Amino acid sequence: MPLDLMTLRLVERPVTREEGLRILERDHHRCQYCGLDGAASFENALAMSVDFVVPRARKGKKDERNLVACCRSCNMIKGRRVYRSFDEAKSYVLAQREKLRKTWETRTAAPAASAPAKAQKPSAPEPSKAAAASVISSSPLSIRNR
Repeated sequence: MPLDLMTLRLVERPVTREEGLRILERDHHRCQYCGLDGAASFENALAMSVDFVVPRARKGKKDERNLVACCRSCNMIKGRRVYRSFDEAKSYVLAQREKLRKTWETRTAAPAASAPAKAQKPSAPEPSKAAAASVISSSPLSIRNR
């Protein structure tokens, strides 16, 4: 049995590939938290994994009743927290996803709203070509005809 470095406890080995595929097939390749359909596209299939409802680090058993199909996003949001029930874990994950969505939407909407304000500012006058040529010719790195 491997040792969990965070809790210094022995935990069961991770799920094997065969066990993971069996859990994914049991749950029809659908995230049990957000409902993402892993069979809908290749990208969704890549995002699917298996989650321990009670984490292994908290003495969660590698039992089919403790394993669910889950997308990696929901798995990361849930983390190693322990919940009284699966429904409590699901409501926490969905609330956090909604909070992250709102934060993302405000961040992506803010630059678009400020873009017209930047366009209204008068631009600095461009230097004339003669002034630019004199700066280049006086540079110590410029090539001069001798």
